[in-house]
Parts: sequence; C-alpha cells; structure tokens
Amino acid sequence: MFSSLADSLDKTFRNLRGVGRISEKNITDALRDIRIALLEADVEFAVAKDFIAKVKEKAMGEDVFKSIKPGEQIVKIFHDELAELLGGNQSPLDLNPPARILICGLNGAGKTTTSAKLANRLKREGRRPLLIACDLYRPAAIDQLATLAKQIDVPCFTPQAGDSDVVKVAREALAWAENQNGTVLIFDTAGRQEIDEKLVAELKRLHDFIQPKETLLVADAATGQQAVSVAKHFDEAVGITGIILTKLDGDARGGAALSMRAVTGKPIKYAGEGEKLDQLTEFHPDRMADRILGMGDIVGMVEQVAAKVDEADAARSMQRMQEGKFDFTDFLDQMRMIRNLGPLDGLLGMMPGFNKIKKQLPAGALDTGKIKRTEAIVLSMTHEERRRPEIIKGSRRQRIAAGSGTSLMEVNQLIKQFGEMRKMMKSPHKMKNMMRQMGGMPGMKDMMKGLGGKLPF
Repeated sequence: MFSSLADSLDKTFRNLRGVGRISEKNITDALRDIRIALLEADVEFAVAKDFIAKVKEKAMGEDVFKSIKPGEQIVKIFHDELAELLGGNQSPLDLNPPARILICGLNGAGKTTTSAKLANRLKREGRRPLLIACDLYRPAAIDQLATLAKQIDVPCFTPQAGDSDVVKVAREALAWAENQNGTVLIFDTAGRQEIDEKLVAELKRLHDFIQPKETLLVADAATGQQAVSVAKHFDEAVGITGIILTKLDGDARGGAALSMRAVTGKPIKYAGEGEKLDQLTEFHPDRMADRILGMGDIVGMVEQVAAKVDEADAARSMQRMQEGKFDFTDFLDQMRMIRNLGPLDGLLGMMPGFNKIKKQLPAGALDTGKIKRTEAIVLSMTHEERRRPEIIKGSRRQRIAAGSGTSLMEVNQLIKQFGEMRKMMKSPHKMKNMMRQMGGMPGMKDMMKGLGGKLPF
C-alpha cells in the first residue's frame, strides 16, 4: 500500500534533511519531485496542484528558514497537509437510532463482502447488526450474503425468489427486523458495471424509503481515478455520507485514497486490507499520513494484534519460554496465532521504517505459505516428538518429511533452528539481550507497552 509513493517521498525528504540551510530553490526542487510522485501515484491533477500550493505557501514561511532543522520542519508541514488532504480527523459512523446503513457501489468493488465485514466489526464493538440483501439482480449476491452472515453469526434477511421491487423487499425487511432485536441495519444493494439511470433510480427509491443515517460507497482503491469518478457520480445521485475503500492492500499507488476526500468532500470511513472478514479497519487520516511517510502506525498495529491475540495464551507461552519448557506444541500455537494476524507484510508495514528493513530481508521471508509448511511439519510429529524434540533422529525425520509433504532438509533446518531457540530461552542473559534489542527497534517499545509486555511470538 502506497509503497511507490512512500519510496519516492523518502528519497526526496532524505535529500532535503541533508541540507544545512534551506533556500527557495531547495524547496521548489523538492516540491517538483513531490508533485511528480503524487501524479505517478495516480492522484487527481487538480488535487496534486492545490496540495503542492498549500505546502509551498507554508514551507516558504520565515519559521522554516530560521529553523535549526528546516528539512524536518518541511516534512512536518507535508505530514500535516497530507493528513488534512486525507480527511483530517477520523469520521465515525452515525449509529443513533434508527441506525440504518445503505451500502452502494459498482459490481466487483466488494459491496457484499464489505457489508459482512462491517457487520462483523460492529458486532465485535458490542452492537447487534442485521444484514439485509437488496441486490435483486444477482441471485449469487443474496446467497453470498447469507453464507457470510452465517460465518459471523449475524441474522440476515433474504428476499423471496422472484422479488423485483426493492422497496417492497426493504419494507418486509424492516418488519422482520422488529423481531430480531438488532441495533444496526445494513442494506446491501445492487451494483452495475457502470452507473446508469436504472441503477440510480432504484437507489434513490430505496434511499428515500429507508432514510439511512449513513450511505456508504464501496470503492475499489486499485482502480485509481475511476474510483474517484465513481464516488463523485454516486454522491451527486444519492448523497453519500462516507466511503469504504477496498483492496487498499493491493494498491501500491494510493491515488484514490489521496484524491477521494478532496474531490467529493466525503470522508473515507473504513479501509479493507485483505479478504478475511475481520480485515476492515477504521481509516485514520493522521495514521495513514504516518504510514505514507514511513513513520509507521504503532497504534493501529497494537489494535490489530490485541484484537486477534488471546492474552492468556500469550502469557502462558511467555511463561513457558522463561521456564525453558517451550516445546513444539507451544510453537504450533504461536504459528497459528501469527497466521491469524493476517499477512505479515501488512502488519509489519505499520512499523516505522519497515519499508527499508523489508528490502534487506531474504526473498520469501514474509511468505505465509512458509508458515503453513512449518505448521505441516509440526503436525506430522507425534505428541512425544513435539514434547521431546531431541528424540527426532534419522528415520523419524524422514517420516515427518514424507507426512508433511516437505523435504528432509526443511525438517532438519526447522529442528536445528528450534534447538538453537530453546538454548537461547534457557539462557536468561541471552533472552534479556534479545528483549532489549527488540525494545530498541523503532516503535517496538510502544507496541510492547500496548500489549502489556506480551508478544505472540
């Protein structure tokens, strides 16, 4: 996410920080490079132009020229303006009763999955969401929503086969909802390949009938300028109150996210960064500005880990490590915990300076497929072998390799690394040094504090 833009900005600001005295030429040259970087990131031309003008006006101020570290001052100005461009403060949903949310967007943007993700998130926050299928043109959408609702254990209203009147369906859904004890109603609507009169007319009818507190547009971030254009058209048609950007993890440019607020005036409220139903995060403009500038998002990282890691399990594993009793069964638990956190590059991407570290990592270091292979090796061990790895000799290793579908070399490597890790765990001095080094990593101290000193790995 934003990787190409982040790399370009990092190079520009690194040059600027290295300059002892700042001149108008330094600033002009840097801003020209930044403008090119923004346009290459698919930021809308007028948005990039206005943004650069605002940064230039503040960067040319006397406070910057007189500053001891003018380069740092300009980076701060850029950060603040970037956060403002992305929307300023985070915009929460209006969930005052009757809390009704209308989800709209084009086909393929991920409306149905996003509806379920939003329901799942609201449920975790203590609310009682209800899902309502209002896509009467794509039968698969109704089945899909019902299936996803079952996975997250949320009630779902599905229309009768052959229903074609969306207002009639909404009326029946509201009557159904009265007996469901729900607090938030989420309406998943039909989409098209492009905006047309029929789509707009149907949306307006539904919107006028249910009077939603929130009308959220689901837009595919990877489509760049097209997503911005779609947002503008939907806003003119039904008056959207916010945007949910999907597939943000697969968009290296980020132009849609940077242009949306400026073009539509409507906030990005959530971002989808993965396919799993728990991968929908609140969009915080200041945190996103931090990530774009390589400053990380430790708060977001802690929130993600804390939501998916069982604190009691983490504490138990930490205690077994300290007592030197950590075995392959504990290791398997840790592997599953890590896998549950989602793609590692997405999570670690929230660490300050990770983009630079990532380039130094060996190929495939963050591959979740590697975790699955390691898990397969451990699952092929007997209970006694997991408890006492020292008994795993030649024939046992061959059996484990065959049972896990891996090579003997991979099994040998894992057992060797695990043995070295156990030796280190039994040495209080080495463990203390390792924890000290981890605490010295950028942002790690804050993360440890946020997790109560307990890491899942």
